[in-house]
Amino acid sequence: MRTDILRQRYVCGDRLPSERDLAAGFDASRGAVREALSQLEQSGLIKIQPGGARVRPIQSASISVLGPLMTLDESPDPVLIDQFLQTFAALSALTAREAINYANNEEMNRLRQMVVSLGKQSKDYETMQPQWREFLRALAEIADNLVIHLIGNDLRAQFVDQMAKLGIQPELRKKVVNEVLSTLKTSVTEGKGDLAQLAVQQYFDELRHSVAEFFDNQRGSYREEEI
Repeated sequence: MRTDILRQRYVCGDRLPSERDLAAGFDASRGAVREALSQLEQSGLIKIQPGGARVRPIQSASISVLGPLMTLDESPDPVLIDQFLQTFAALSALTAREAINYANNEEMNRLRQMVVSLGKQSKDYETMQPQWREFLRALAEIADNLVIHLIGNDLRAQFVDQMAKLGIQPELRKKVVNEVLSTLKTSVTEGKGDLAQLAVQQYFDELRHSVAEFFDNQRGSYREEEI
């Protein structure tokens, strides 16, 4: 049912079939259907009212629908991927600024070591990613912004793992990666949060650019196969 709504087989304002009809259609008990409808309401996709459930706008849904949206088709929506990266970039950049501004000496030393480690892995995107994620987690712990923590947790759970499963492997330009690492090194050496924010934003801008190229190349391959 969730997939049918996300695919817009039921659009905003449509009334869903009755519990009895849904139970018959899915060969399930009415209790199971009732529980499923309750979960759909909690996710913001429907509103249960006297007389039946009606579909709500997708914009009213919670972040929990991002993962299912990613897997609707064999290839995910590039616009959705870009919107995710843009949002996660803003949160990560803000976290970086707060972390550097508030870090104590011990925390700053740890961040310096992590930046050095990132530099050693900078030649390959795939091998650098575990350390980059660890670096972002360290920044989040230091910044200790609960709201950003919670939003970031949901975004990672819904999207990051899905991107890996779908085999999205962007190729970052070496020059840009070196610029990011150089700026990060200066920020953790001099304790400049604004520079850390700039570096993290630049990294995600490059990632967005590379992911867009990945999908462009993928579409080009599909066209060649059709020919």
